[in-house]
Amino acid sequence: MTTHPKISSTLIGAAGENYVLFQLFRRGILAGQPPQGVADVDLLILDETANVITNLQVKTRTYGSDGGWHMKPKHETLISNRLFYVFVDLEPDTPNSYIIPSAIVAQHVRNSHATWLATPGKNGRPHQDSNMRRLVPNLSFEVEGFPHGWIGDYKDRWDLLQQITNSSNK
Repeated sequence: MTTHPKISSTLIGAAGENYVLFQLFRRGILAGQPPQGVADVDLLILDETANVITNLQVKTRTYGSDGGWHMKPKHETLISNRLFYVFVDLEPDTPNSYIIPSAIVAQHVRNSHATWLATPGKNGRPHQDSNMRRLVPNLSFEVEGFPHGWIGDYKDRWDLLQQITNSSNK
């Protein structure tokens, strides 16, 4: 079994954001970081005249994080046609990325958490609500609208961001 050094969540997040910036650069998409402290936005996609056309929230996971990404209750309602999530998985040798519109993320987080709460826990006890949510590619229980492997439809869907960029530059 390979052991990995403990890396701070701040460095993991920065690595994910830089990976996304690199992927956008490779596709000729102008992007940058917002001013420090802007809530719910990690990266901005800009048009040719530097107007913001899309916001990105980058979630990055690495070794030993159960194949999913940490979310919060706010992600159940954080919906905008100008907001996309990029989920970066740094565990494989070549990182995987999933580009998902915020409405889909909100629906998954909301539905999966509600299903988890309604499913008996250890020894049949009810689960207790908390501020923890997870976006997990393959849940151990069925979630309406999100079959096993659903996230694969969004793997490397950089074209979703290119479409927005192309339509704004017309």
